Amino acid sequence: MNPEDSTLYVQSLATGIAVLDAFDVQHAAMSLPEIAAVAGISRSAAQRFAFTLEAIGLLVKDPATKRYSLSSRTLDAGCHYLQSHPLLDRANPYLLELNRNSGETVNLAEPTGTDMIYIGRFASPLRLMVHMPIGRRLPMYCSSTGRAYLSCLPEEHAREILQSTERTRFTPNTIVDLEELIVRLQMARRDGYAYCNEEYYLGDLALAVPVFDLGQRVVASLQLSVPVSKWTLKRAVSRFVPMMQETARLISTTPPTQRALASLLGPNADQPATSGRR
Repeated sequence: MNPEDSTLYVQSLATGIAVLDAFDVQHAAMSLPEIAAVAGISRSAAQRFAFTLEAIGLLVKDPATKRYSLSSRTLDAGCHYLQSHPLLDRANPYLLELNRNSGETVNLAEPTGTDMIYIGRFASPLRLMVHMPIGRRLPMYCSSTGRAYLSCLPEEHAREILQSTERTRFTPNTIVDLEELIVRLQMARRDGYAYCNEEYYLGDLALAVPVFDLGQRVVASLQLSVPVSKWTLKRAVSRFVPMMQETARLISTTPPTQRALASLLGPNADQPATSGRR
């Protein structure tokens, strides 16, 4: 059954979120006709939704140009998500430790559709190759995090995800051929890590290993990025993959903290969780 056919589906709420989603890098500030065109609604609907969203503080309107843009309040939902995320809650100390021990940028990403979205990040204190803010999405097929995640799925499921993805060549190194990508997933499954060498950003070599939940289901990927000007793939794998795998093991096997457990089971959870942290 299509969710939109259910009597529980609130179309006006969905449309309001579609209006917020219409704002992006290419549409940072829009007039009412532009909002209507990008969101696929009528101008009168755009006017009503823009007025309401401005009234509750999610949009701001420039008094001179009459153009709308997102307000800082739109960050609240994402901030609440990160603060209440049980995986990130137990992962952060280990991500920080890996960042300090490696001296390189460390990220945690989880799947959303055919992308991986970055939910945790500790930047290198020495250099920053790529600006990768929390909430940034990268396609699974050309990101090390995506390949590490896909490598732990049944091959037919992974193939379906890759087939449903529009595979764009972002750099001369980007692999877009389906069968070659399947081979890369098989290699990642065999070796326990995935990599992308300048496939999304030139100059960036990214390594990733899968992260599992306590039921041994893959739920995220741990990534570490280094500049190709300083590291070969062989040296980077030898130096960083073992410590990444150990970090992923700790994240995957550490029980939820008491705070995270309370958020899942309620504030009166009977059994306290042991932290498992060193």
